[in-house]
Amino acid sequence: MKLAISLTVCLLGASTLLAAETLITKAKNSGLEAIPTDNAKLMKMIDDKKDPITKEKVELGKKLYFDPRLSRSGLISCNTCHNLALGGADGVPAAIGHGWTANPHHLNSPTVYNSVFFKAQFWDGRSPHLADQAQGPVQAGPEMAAPPSLVEQRINSIPEYVEEFKGAYGKEVKVDFAKITATIATFEKTLVTPSRFDKFLSGDEKALSKEEKEGLNTFIDKGCTACHTGIALGGTMQAFQVAAKYKFMNVGDFKGDANGMVKTPTLRNITETAPYFHNGQIWSLNEAVKEMGSVQLGIKISDADAQKIVTFLKSLKGDKPEIIYPQLPESTIETEKPTFN
Repeated sequence: MKLAISLTVCLLGASTLLAAETLITKAKNSGLEAIPTDNAKLMKMIDDKKDPITKEKVELGKKLYFDPRLSRSGLISCNTCHNLALGGADGVPAAIGHGWTANPHHLNSPTVYNSVFFKAQFWDGRSPHLADQAQGPVQAGPEMAAPPSLVEQRINSIPEYVEEFKGAYGKEVKVDFAKITATIATFEKTLVTPSRFDKFLSGDEKALSKEEKEGLNTFIDKGCTACHTGIALGGTMQAFQVAAKYKFMNVGDFKGDANGMVKTPTLRNITETAPYFHNGQIWSLNEAVKEMGSVQLGIKISDADAQKIVTFLKSLKGDKPEIIYPQLPESTIETEKPTFN
């Protein structure tokens, strides 16, 4: 009798292990990729040989990321709309910028976490990488509203910043707008958040619960990986409203790029980045899942299946890098004063 029970337990254990291994293979075959656990492999993915990541650049980039003096008013920093304590977003439907101006297209601020993995930046994909993307919001009138000349003047008027740029890039560095924004991008590259899902995909079948695995399987079977794929589970340009019209399409005038393509949001840390969609009109993750089923897949996702998928999505909440709020160098009498017009 004991032998029979032991054999049954072994068979059940082997069956569970096989099911987990099969699901891992299924997920990988669907295009899902894990964030490498090995730092050397991760650095190979995110580093740039022409402008390598260094401790000095990251620390300087962090200061610039949090510095509101990069905005015309001296009130808005990169962290205002991409708040690292709020999942890398701002928690409002449309971004609010200079002069309390809402985004004129009613666009929602996407998370900055894991943005290094995105194949395109901005909702219309107009920037190919973070260094280029970082220049946009600083200059945009409804955002930080600061022309490059103003940003350059302010940073170069602060001796401590000038010395830090020399320490990061060498004594002959030219502290111009491109260098300033590229340094911010270097910091942003380090905002990577590995999760339990990555451990599972890397072979740890116990990293996800039974319910999370069921949710992952449903996520794949429903076709969600057609768009939410790759290491970011998003971040690529995809056609929108493939099967039906998005019910809040009349909020804002955004229609995608010239070909109607829209950047797919990452699903990493998705539980922290409501409201959802490009115009931030849906607050419930369950509702967002069902709306995507209708709009993109042409199917009705039941409440039960939506809940299963959401259970899986919760496992994508990752470990955030520790961010110590920096003490910023003080302005000088030469530093251009804030203006609010």
